[in-house]
Amino acid sequence: MKEFLKRKGIEPSFQNYVINALSYMALGLFSSLIIGLIMETAGTQLGGRPGGQLLVQMGETAMSLSGPAIGAAVAYGLGAPRLVLFAALVSGASGGEMAGPAGSFLAALISTEIGKMVSQETKVDIIVTPFVTIAAGVGTALTIGPPIAGGIRQFGSFIMWATEQQPFVMGILVAALMGLALTAPISSAAIAFMLELEGVAAGAATVGCAAQMVGFAVSSFRENRWAGLLVLGIGTSMLQIANVIKNPLILIPPTLSAAILGPAATMVFVMENNAAGAGMGTSGFVGQIMTVHTMGSGTPVLLSILLLHFIGPALLSLLFSEWLRRKNLIKYGDMTIEKS
Repeated sequence: MKEFLKRKGIEPSFQNYVINALSYMALGLFSSLIIGLIMETAGTQLGGRPGGQLLVQMGETAMSLSGPAIGAAVAYGLGAPRLVLFAALVSGASGGEMAGPAGSFLAALISTEIGKMVSQETKVDIIVTPFVTIAAGVGTALTIGPPIAGGIRQFGSFIMWATEQQPFVMGILVAALMGLALTAPISSAAIAFMLELEGVAAGAATVGCAAQMVGFAVSSFRENRWAGLLVLGIGTSMLQIANVIKNPLILIPPTLSAAILGPAATMVFVMENNAAGAGMGTSGFVGQIMTVHTMGSGTPVLLSILLLHFIGPALLSLLFSEWLRRKNLIKYGDMTIEKS
């Protein structure tokens, strides 16, 4: 059996099914739902001006295809053969209809692995492989998709409720944990969508993710200079994961910044967001665009974004990192990112 699974490129593991698959799910989300929201927001802001309505229509179309996009992304990430990959679009669509993004993910994951098992095993592969892949995806969507997705949604609702009841404690936890998820090789964007975070919980999550990105960008400036400031600050702090493994103490500055700014977001500024922006931080400025989409573009909102997403994380992380450097707990080169 092991030889068969190896021959089929099936590797059951946490790394493959959680870390890798969730990362590709996030790419599918970004290529459909998130970019669609950005386009719709831009079109709405343009109003009746030229191109405004077209952007709204394009955005709505992109968002409506998030299920198939997740299906294709997960299948591609799992190394699916062509017929399995194409059929996984249907699996993702079916899962999305039944249970949202979590359903799309599960349906695509299971159907892809089952489809890989039968791929090129018969003389009528062009019929058998897509049939089995689609049947497995729809079957998953109809059976385990809704209860699992429902459980995830309930957990997300609990987080949002707890944030409203205990804004100080939950502000710390949500900001710190979501920020750590963004830097770790786990998709914070996919987590935010699966939990369907919104409101102040999503606002705290955005602040935590921004703290990781901006925090690492600023505290590692002496090593990585302007290029590092850009790729870490508006790209992803995941580029630091190899350095985190070598010296976990470099996580302290951005994580402490998130823990401080999280309660400020929930209690003082009452920042809100949606699932599309909650796990993105400052990556491509999606977190900020979705904050505007959720809260409006008034001056108080823009000033809050500037303070909690950029200035606050930069100053706090720089302060903490310099203190740790003086204590010789962080040394020069500890946060150098490899240049490809």
